[in-house]
Amino acid sequence: MDPLTAASKIAASGLEAQSTRLRIVSENIANARSTGDTPGADPYRRKTITFGETMDRTTGIKTVNVKKLGVDESKFSTEYDPTNPAADAKGVVKMPNVNMLIEMGDMREANRSYDANLQTIKQTRDLVSATIDLLKSQ
Repeated sequence: MDPLTAASKIAASGLEAQSTRLRIVSENIANARSTGDTPGADPYRRKTITFGETMDRTTGIKTVNVKKLGVDESKFSTEYDPTNPAADAKGVVKMPNVNMLIEMGDMREANRSYDANLQTIKQTRDLVSATIDLLKSQ
C-alpha cells in the first residue's frame, strides 16, 4: 500500500476514535447532575473510553480503535438536598462522579486530536492531487 493511502487510513481511524470519545464526553457532561430515581439510588456513573491499536496484516498498517467503553468506579459525591426525590432519609443525595474540569479537558484534547487527523487527511488529499497534476503535465 502506498504511504499516502496508509496515512489516510490511519488518520480516518483516528477521526472515528476521537468522534466516539467526544460522544462519551458529551454524555458525561449532559448527565453531570443526573441523580437516581428513587431515594438512595445510585446516580449516573461517568463513562470512560480506552483506545487500542489494530494491525491490518495485509498492509502492515496499525490503526487506532476503541478498545473498551467502561465506567468510572470512583466514589459518588453527596449533597444535602432533602427536596430531591433521590434523597435518602437524612436528606443526602448521591451525585454523579463526573468532574466538569476533567470532562472539559478531555473534550479539548479530543477536539484537537480530531482536528489533527482531519488536517492529515486534507494534506494527504492535496499531495495526491499535486501528484496527479504533475503526471498530467508530462
